[in-house]
Amino acid sequence: MTDYFRPIPCETGRWQLAGGWVRFSQFELLRRGEVPRVVDSVPEAVLAALIAPRAPLLGLSMDRPRIMGIVNATPDSFSDGGSYDGAEQARLLAGQGAEILDIGGESTRPGAREVPVAEEIARVAPAIAAARGLAAVSIDTRKAGVARAAIVAGAGLVNDVSGFDFDPDMAGLVAAAGVPVCLMHAQGIPETMQDNPTYGDVLLDVYDALAERIARAEAAGIPRDRIVIDPGIGFGKTQAHNLAILRRISLYHGLGCTVLLGVSRKRFIGSIGGAERPADRVAGTLALTLAGIAQGIQIHRVHDAAETRQGLALWRAVTAETR
Repeated sequence: MTDYFRPIPCETGRWQLAGGWVRFSQFELLRRGEVPRVVDSVPEAVLAALIAPRAPLLGLSMDRPRIMGIVNATPDSFSDGGSYDGAEQARLLAGQGAEILDIGGESTRPGAREVPVAEEIARVAPAIAAARGLAAVSIDTRKAGVARAAIVAGAGLVNDVSGFDFDPDMAGLVAAAGVPVCLMHAQGIPETMQDNPTYGDVLLDVYDALAERIARAEAAGIPRDRIVIDPGIGFGKTQAHNLAILRRISLYHGLGCTVLLGVSRKRFIGSIGGAERPADRVAGTLALTLAGIAQGIQIHRVHDAAETRQGLALWRAVTAETR
């Protein structure tokens, strides 16, 4: 039986989680089919992975939360429906405090169609050009051809929502380019991912799937300190699945990588918080962002950088004496 250990955040904890702002002294032992229980010790290798400081990403240290702004260079985004062009959105988010601009030319909302490589490149190119010099640039794509063009244009991170499952050439491209990559978990593809997603234990199933993706990336020549992981909230997951992951998301620090959280304006926020329109889900998004920060999550991918920046400023002010 496999044991999984989740660090339990504690203000006066013995250890520092991932070299960041959260401390911990105890662990939640998780096993499939068993009730979680609290323990005081773990194998040395597990503790080493939990406390090792994460490597800087795109020139940004990972010892404090970072804001990644979502730049949708698409006409069919779930959140804004293409109401901004990509270049305008990049400039706006950088001005609001986004430290990374994640530029995507293909919507990954449930039911979204696949976009041809040439069309996707044409969509993201103006936004990348506008973003250079304003913030670090990430390309949100599943396709090696798009990633290659984006890296040449100035992108420094590849954010692959398929976790290398979609394009067999992506891992080799990332390794050869020497850029970091974010590997997300998704069950299925956007067209069908919300068609009755099923798990044995979603928290642990996603952990194992991410571990497999990390192993594949390392086998392709990508070192672990250039890998970011994303549990993929809303990608092939029900509301119950999303909440189960968020309640214990600090578990994923055990994989030894920086963790990215993308909950911004997701449908389940509206369902729980009573906000039908995606644009009205900013408060709910900030609540989940701060909950993730309380569990040490380093990168927060959001539509609303100004509101997130304000929330982080208040969090820092309140917690300054305890960190």
